[in-house]
Amino acid sequence: MVPGNAGPAAGATVGGEKNMATQATKLTIDDLKRIQKEHHGELESAEVKHLLICGGTGCHATGSIAVKDALEEAIQAEGLSEKYKVIETGCNGFCALGPLLVVHPDGIFYQKLKVDDIPKMVKDHFIGGNPIEKLMYKDPATKKRIPLQSDIPFFAHQMSRALRNKGLIDPEKIDDYIARDGYQGAHKALTEMNAEGIVKQMLISGLRGRGGAGFPTGMKWDFASKSPGEVKYVLCNADEGDPGAFMDRSILEADPHAVLEGMIIAARAINASKGYIYARTEYPLAIKRLEIAIAQAKSYGLLGEDIFGTGMNFEIEIYQGAGAFVCGEETALMRSIEGRRGMPRPRPPFPAHKGLWEKPTILNNVETLANVPQIILHGGEWYASVGTEKSKGTKVFAISGDVNNIGLVEVPMGTPLRTLIYDIGGGIPNKRKFKAVQLGGPSGGCVPEQYLDTKVDYEEIAKVGAIMGSGGVIVMDDHTCMVDMARFFMDFIQDESCGKCTPCREGTKRLLETLEKICEGRGTPEDIDVLEELSDTIKEGSLCGLGQTAPNPVLSTLRYFREEYLAHIHDKKCPAKRCAALLNFEVDPEKCTMCGACFRACPADAIIWKKKEVAVIIKEKCVECLTCFDKCKFDAIS
Repeated sequence: MVPGNAGPAAGATVGGEKNMATQATKLTIDDLKRIQKEHHGELESAEVKHLLICGGTGCHATGSIAVKDALEEAIQAEGLSEKYKVIETGCNGFCALGPLLVVHPDGIFYQKLKVDDIPKMVKDHFIGGNPIEKLMYKDPATKKRIPLQSDIPFFAHQMSRALRNKGLIDPEKIDDYIARDGYQGAHKALTEMNAEGIVKQMLISGLRGRGGAGFPTGMKWDFASKSPGEVKYVLCNADEGDPGAFMDRSILEADPHAVLEGMIIAARAINASKGYIYARTEYPLAIKRLEIAIAQAKSYGLLGEDIFGTGMNFEIEIYQGAGAFVCGEETALMRSIEGRRGMPRPRPPFPAHKGLWEKPTILNNVETLANVPQIILHGGEWYASVGTEKSKGTKVFAISGDVNNIGLVEVPMGTPLRTLIYDIGGGIPNKRKFKAVQLGGPSGGCVPEQYLDTKVDYEEIAKVGAIMGSGGVIVMDDHTCMVDMARFFMDFIQDESCGKCTPCREGTKRLLETLEKICEGRGTPEDIDVLEELSDTIKEGSLCGLGQTAPNPVLSTLRYFREEYLAHIHDKKCPAKRCAALLNFEVDPEKCTMCGACFRACPADAIIWKKKEVAVIIKEKCVECLTCFDKCKFDAIS
């Protein structure tokens, strides 16, 4: 399962770039600066507008490929090819509004495009000079259209470091990356710095691992650099498995060369000659663009032998994982690459001393590595100037759930949760009330409204019972049952447990069974004690981070929403009306507005309704899917 990346054939064209592997000389800093100057001028030309259409997985799913094709055909048909150039970028970040298009450098932002919108856009805007207002972003609070991307609150409150190139470059063209300082950090590291100097800058930067644990990156590199051995490895963890998380996937789709450059610098720091990117096989677009980027980097002499004429050799291969959540744990990931079952092993020894094939190894996730080139290029102090005392720099989050603006955001460490959810996320849709936010994925915790002013950093998030994790942020409104939410995450964790250690294998199963019992109305007061005692045992006895953090959803919901557990147990009621076993499925005639929304939404034809009449649910036909509850805006179904 290790797909090698053979270089392109001599004279071939890779991703639009001419193969330089046949040339006698490697790329120099003068070559980089020449490409940067020429290509940057092309990207920022006032004479040619660039139509940047989002080409991430999310926008592909909503039809961006067809929109791009229609746009290119219309531009060609109208004879506008010399004035407008269509460029498919990676993920723009505002995933909820795709397909997206930004007119660069004007900054006009179009959303939710359809093929039928293209003729009018070309005629009215590109020919007539009149941007189309109805295709622009509409603020959910003010209901006003905002034409410029920079003025949209979702973008205005962000600071891009790891995502500095998102939505701006063609990820399949290396020259686009070079035009924005690409590979200059690697050149500096290889030609001007030694291993100690690189590690020192990483330590000064304060960059901590963005995969969840938050271990200082410079310290990890320092350990591996000092470990004896001629063979060492650099690994990139792209095995992103948290529900609601898509940070790493989006970076790989939008800016794959940033990750490759980060790995090159890491290899220089520890004297490694081989690297692996462990990517989920469910990420086909990310893998495709990584393969293209690796081939291009090889063709420019940036990977392979004698990089920048320094004598350094470094190769990168992609290893496709089969989707096991536990393989996000570093030792399980390494065992998987070795061809063994992905199961964690006890530590010590730590991977920096004995990792892949028992050789010194460093493993960093995608976001961590994407930060490295800019740290080396601008210096550790530059990076450390942003963030908090113990959590430096920025953090990428994937915001999803019950929030208006779903998407990928990057903010300085120390940003309050309230800013993430309301200023950037746009608040809760459908006039619902905020209830909680799940941070840190399935092993994270639920944070209630009273802690929305908590600053986002590793220590502060831990104080309120959650973890930073890799950056998943799932927002929940008052329709969410916290007992059912804990059950959902425990179901995921129990299914993904590797089964190696008893506390995790058996303990998570018992937690799930107890939660299911409570959701079905069979809970007893003793079940609360069972949940708490089991959680403590699992946390203390599990081998790896998956088991040690597995009870977090249970403990955090018990901590902040204990009354919901008690309502399920004592009153046999679900206050949020989500647990089907505790619902009557009847329409309250005093609350029903006779709108018919439940009737039109019911997939089982179990609702009888006529205009100006109260709806009636036929229980014999009802499949208890909760669709009527979701569609009713007046809480008329009890």
